[in-house]
Amino acid sequence: MIINLIRHGRTEGNTESRYIGIIDEPLCKEGFNELTVSEIYPDCDEVICSPMKRCIQTAKFIYPKKPIHIYEDLRECNFGAFEGQSPRELNDNPFYLKWLDSGKTLPFPGGEKQEDFKKRSCDEFLKAVAEHSSSETLSFVVHGGTIMSIMERFCEPKRGYFDFRVDNGCGYTVDFDGKTIKLVRKIRE
Repeated sequence: MIINLIRHGRTEGNTESRYIGIIDEPLCKEGFNELTVSEIYPDCDEVICSPMKRCIQTAKFIYPKKPIHIYEDLRECNFGAFEGQSPRELNDNPFYLKWLDSGKTLPFPGGEKQEDFKKRSCDEFLKAVAEHSSSETLSFVVHGGTIMSIMERFCEPKRGYFDFRVDNGCGYTVDFDGKTIKLVRKIRE
């Protein structure tokens, strides 16, 4: 199956480099403007989407005539005490510094453990693919962390989580055989 993994368009928090996980921000004006080159987005049969406003708005903008299916567990990670703050604002926070020193692997204080988030994202990805297995091509409009989780777990050859970071409105077209992802091309580099 061909799958497009597309990160939502830019939000105000993204513009300010804030940790925006469970904060339900809409796209900002720049986010809509960046998506206007919609002919660059690959076609699909159906759209799978996170429940967050920024993903739903992006999906409706890119695929206005396609059915959109919401999957709750495709939402972004809960950044806990870091939610809504920028790295600059957190620079003196001892929990933030400890998290950075860990290689960004410690749980977010009051938030979600990275391993729990990755498992949740990948389990929901597999569920959505199984429920739409009659489609030839699916587009997932989700979050950067969700894409990184899916690619880290399923992509061959193996790479690290942060190796699959994508900018807003960008992503990957992949071929998924039910177990392994093979990268076909990048979407909007």
